[in-house]
Amino acid sequence: MRISGPRAEEVLKDIFVPCRPLNRFVSHRLYYGKIVTSQGQTLDEVLVAFMKGPRSYTREDVAEIHCHGGSVVLRQVLDLVLERGPRLAKPGEFTLRAFLNGRLDLAQAEAVIELIRSRSDSAASLALRQMEGTLSRFVHGLSERIADSLALVEAYVDFPEEDIELPVVDQLLADMGGVVQEVERLLDTFDSGRVLREGLSVLILGRPNVGKSSLLNALLGEARAIVTEIPGTTRDTIEEQLVLGGVPLRLVDTAGVRDTSDPVESEGVRRARAKAGTADLVLLVIDGSVAPNEEDLLAYRACSGRPTILVVNKADLGQVELAKPFCDLTRVGVSAQQSSGIQALQQAIVEKAGFGSRTETRESVVISDRRHREALLACRRCLAQFIEQGQGGASPEFLSLELQEALAALGQITGETTPDDILERIFERFCIGK
Repeated sequence: MRISGPRAEEVLKDIFVPCRPLNRFVSHRLYYGKIVTSQGQTLDEVLVAFMKGPRSYTREDVAEIHCHGGSVVLRQVLDLVLERGPRLAKPGEFTLRAFLNGRLDLAQAEAVIELIRSRSDSAASLALRQMEGTLSRFVHGLSERIADSLALVEAYVDFPEEDIELPVVDQLLADMGGVVQEVERLLDTFDSGRVLREGLSVLILGRPNVGKSSLLNALLGEARAIVTEIPGTTRDTIEEQLVLGGVPLRLVDTAGVRDTSDPVESEGVRRARAKAGTADLVLLVIDGSVAPNEEDLLAYRACSGRPTILVVNKADLGQVELAKPFCDLTRVGVSAQQSSGIQALQQAIVEKAGFGSRTETRESVVISDRRHREALLACRRCLAQFIEQGQGGASPEFLSLELQEALAALGQITGETTPDDILERIFERFCIGK
């Protein structure tokens, strides 16, 4: 249990009885004793710590009570603390205070919740690097370069009688062109970062009875979906989580794609087609023991334009020769029922997602948050307009405005210029106690 604020030490002294006489708490030490009510009733044996600000998570005085984990004990100790005046923290309030008190910038604060929610080792590593300030340092470096150019432009605004010399303009345009390249390089990491953060959406698609649900079960290693020989068994989407090669996946099994008069099944088919349009990767499943038919072509057309792996199922029953358009797709033969070929399919999924040989997610600065991407896009737009106007001989006032807007856009990533309503939405995502 954590208490943060100017009265943290006072509250702790009021309810804690140490095993040895204690005049004052030494910061950052653990003390053994009991939590006792004002009537002398012992509630629990505990370890407590007091951390004097600013050497704490929130940079305020912080008291921590390490008690036993039973819900009754925790509630009793919590009630005792609340009787002394503290209130319950709002979601993310401890991290919000750390941000407001300058211990973390906004990008680092957001990384806290991403670290908690991470579903793979790679996602946790990405969040930890952001929490340690990797992204923030990169953004601050870009901001300093823009600020240096802004200072030079505003010098000419303050002294309008001085014309900007051509070599100075050329240097400014070259410097900001370099910043644009750095911004674009960071933007290029968004897709891989987003996948690590949100998970790769993998849709299992095909006509009825080709083994889609069996494939889902084989990939998961458990019987998650109902498998029967009756066409149309799956009528809605089934979504499950899986991690392959450090990449989190959202596997989605769908209704078999076919023309049907059944209104329930028809809705399932509609949802399958809608999911196909937004999936990061489609596993198009066909029965490899028979030639593809019109329903297979319907499923093929549904995944048009999306990255697709053709899963040729029922390899144990023999394989027929595939004609166009199926033979043009990346192909993996499997037997979902016997779980053969599944490892090869897993490897193909990771490679198709683009993570087979990537190293930037482990070594470089990567963005994974859509808010950060929007800020970088805004910065790039402003810098592009600055370069265009500079080449066209615009006055220093207009050039200055574009650089100011570019700086403000970058400031939204680290929190210097983030509106209050955005801050509220960010910290509402946190759980209580973080």
